Amino acid sequence: MSEAPAAPRTVSADISLLLKPPEPRAGWRLLPARVVAMCAVELQKLRHDRTELYTRAVQPALWLLIFGQTFTRIKAIPTHGIPYIDYLAPGIIAQSAMFIAIFYGIQIIWERDAGILNKLLVTPTPRSALTTGKAFAAGVKSLIQAVVVIVIAALLGVSLTWNPLRLLGVGAIVILGSAFFSCLSMTIAGIVLSRDRLMGIGQAITMPLFFGSNALYPLSVMPGWLQAVSKVNPLSYEVDALRGLLLGTPAHLALDFAVLAVAAVLGITAASSLLGRLAR
Repeated sequence: MSEAPAAPRTVSADISLLLKPPEPRAGWRLLPARVVAMCAVELQKLRHDRTELYTRAVQPALWLLIFGQTFTRIKAIPTHGIPYIDYLAPGIIAQSAMFIAIFYGIQIIWERDAGILNKLLVTPTPRSALTTGKAFAAGVKSLIQAVVVIVIAALLGVSLTWNPLRLLGVGAIVILGSAFFSCLSMTIAGIVLSRDRLMGIGQAITMPLFFGSNALYPLSVMPGWLQAVSKVNPLSYEVDALRGLLLGTPAHLALDFAVLAVAAVLGITAASSLLGRLAR
């Protein structure tokens, strides 16, 4: 005796499945989801237009090719026995990443002008999750730039490590540093509210941050007041960690990671508090 055919599913049951909204993420699952979504957006932008990637590679290449090779011949800066171009390379990686992140606030002003920011703010996503997602998206963008500079440095003969664990540490440091500088940029954007003002302030603080760090020369050759500036400059801790990881020079990795993590958290807090003001 054959079995009776299964009863077909009712049309109303199928429609209810189609109309059922996806279960919203909540709690600890929300932040990683937003970070991944923002990072995916940045990668899509780079996939569709790689021009920025190529043009931003010119400046670090010139720094290493001209400044690095010239000062390697002069031997005017003490570098503890390593060639100056090797000493300089981690500083240029940090500088390239910072230059991308420090102007990230311009993008959020553009999103405000296009109405995108207001749409994001009316979603149930907390502002801190939005800011964190954007900060780490800037970190991913900077990380791709850092990879380009590492390849250029390797082609110029810089002796870098290729240890996978150390390279993972390099990636983490670049993302943390960029997260802080992008939040600094978004905080300034929330204060000045204008693209032109942000551009001016960004250009005004970029070079002091760079020259007031250990990117070009060690702390020991700086005057006392500049050493004090360098010790409160997060870029110095990023360069110190990159130099230790890539070249194996003495570094304070635990302190460097801790300072950059605390700076990123403070930056996210400050930028999140000003996000509503920026959207008005």
